[in-house]
Amino acid sequence: MIIIPARLASTRFPNKILADIFGLPMVIKTAKAVEDIDDVVIAADSEEVLKIAQDYNIKAILTNANHQSGTDRINEAAQKLSLEENDTVINVQADEPFIEKSVILSLKKRVESLKEKSEWVMASCCKKISKDEALDPNLVKVVVDKNQNALYFSRSRIPYDRENIGVQYLGHLGLYGFTLRSLRSFCAFAPSLLEQTEKLEQLRALCHGKTINMIEVESQSFGIDTKEDLQKALKIFQGD
Repeated sequence: MIIIPARLASTRFPNKILADIFGLPMVIKTAKAVEDIDDVVIAADSEEVLKIAQDYNIKAILTNANHQSGTDRINEAAQKLSLEENDTVINVQADEPFIEKSVILSLKKRVESLKEKSEWVMASCCKKISKDEALDPNLVKVVVDKNQNALYFSRSRIPYDRENIGVQYLGHLGLYGFTLRSLRSFCAFAPSLLEQTEKLEQLRALCHGKTINMIEVESQSFGIDTKEDLQKALKIFQGD
């Protein structure tokens, strides 16, 4: 099951999920980009988003408008969908209208693999980025251990290359894969100070001693956080 959390009240770019992407609202473009992979549901925060989804024949569920994170929102939607404890739930952000199917398939495959080894299952994706790109606070960075588990996520450029040895920076793609059991556990954890400081919900898992297994992928897609991001994306993906 792919669930897309859809919140209208973005501070940096209000109503961005309804911005026009080649004739479609952004959230609908995102849903259509992944609908061939699995069942897709939009977890809407308002009647307006719910109606738009219905107009395009995309399944949607109305969720509490006051959720603090997208993961909390998809958790509510998952409960209403009556999924099983071991079912796979993929969280695709509404502001990723150009996400490649290959990336979602890789994430889904990794979740299925992790299920065979552990009760706790949480995975996400990253890609190589340049030193200059790593300076952008809107592009979240991640560092990983030898098992490809995340050590930390930050809006700052990490790691700090003190001796200029030429490290490879990794940018985080805001996609997550869980089992329903792990999703529920994540949302039961209290938000951490680091999560609140960086405004990165994934730090909640790390602060509670849980792993996030990272998959390095090739992707041109990026989250659209600002109007400038939107114009950049429209130029890059025009004609796709």
